Amino acid sequence: MTEPMPSQRHVPVMLDRVVALLEPSLQEAGSVFVDATLGLGGHSEAFLQRCPQARLIGLDRDPAALRLAGERLAPYADRTTFVHAVYDELPRVLDDLGVPAIDGILFDLGVSSMQLDEADRGFAYAQDAPLDMRMDSTAPTTAADILNTYSAADLARILFQYGEEKFSRKIADRIVRAREAEPFTNSARLSELVRDAIPQAARRTGGHPAKRTFQALRIEVNGELDVLRRALPAAVAALALHGRIVVMSYHSLEDRITKQTLAAGTRSDVPDDLPVIPAGHEPYLKLLTRGAERPTDDEVAQNPRAASARVRAATRVRAKGLVA
Repeated sequence: MTEPMPSQRHVPVMLDRVVALLEPSLQEAGSVFVDATLGLGGHSEAFLQRCPQARLIGLDRDPAALRLAGERLAPYADRTTFVHAVYDELPRVLDDLGVPAIDGILFDLGVSSMQLDEADRGFAYAQDAPLDMRMDSTAPTTAADILNTYSAADLARILFQYGEEKFSRKIADRIVRAREAEPFTNSARLSELVRDAIPQAARRTGGHPAKRTFQALRIEVNGELDVLRRALPAAVAALALHGRIVVMSYHSLEDRITKQTLAAGTRSDVPDDLPVIPAGHEPYLKLLTRGAERPTDDEVAQNPRAASARVRAATRVRAKGLVA
């Protein structure tokens, strides 16, 4: 069977809204757009088409994604640079490329469509596959490593913190007992164990019983939340005056970090009781969205993976102590 082209495999989430939020900052000659989570390049393709003056820097930790996105975006090769990097490495990437500031940046967080669709990556709980879950296939630690080596307490912690799993302790204890008989290697066994550990009444709502466990393992394998906590402030710091940042998250933990980071930039850094805010201490961000924006019902009907998406955006309004 012929492998589908990247453009056929990937439906970019909230594409029109994301472009509308970022496009105003990418109209000048030489403007720089960073796709911090390039994936299969769907969002980047739209920006390259609609912003002919802009240059793209595409980051991804997954070498396979970089290869496929490079094929998709080959017509724009003179305006594209691809870098194998995790998005918290943005300051190093920009320094290496000699880019002092950027005009727009997009974070499309979570697991990509390609990674979900490729069974041997082990991201999907509905398919039996090796328990891998690495977004970067060159990284050292897999989900199986975590399941087979973490203590019950550490397993319970990540299931509760990253998966918001109410039955985290019960699942963790069962994992530890089960691995004594045989180490975990494949997703079907883990999925069945989680289903059996959760009370039958709790299985009737909330989707697949193993969904939260698989999410927690994926976040732990890839260090996603720690990476995000480092990456967002670095991205804001890299924005040129009037530059824009858009973050699309898919669960409450990512969205909470995004909300807190962007909100911090909208507040003055001096005491509230000062009658006048000194120059250079005014807020440096202005929010472009009211709360978190969600996809339309029509989009969710066409692309069910968009259902949990939340978009927040902001623009930089102060640089070097000046307000624009």
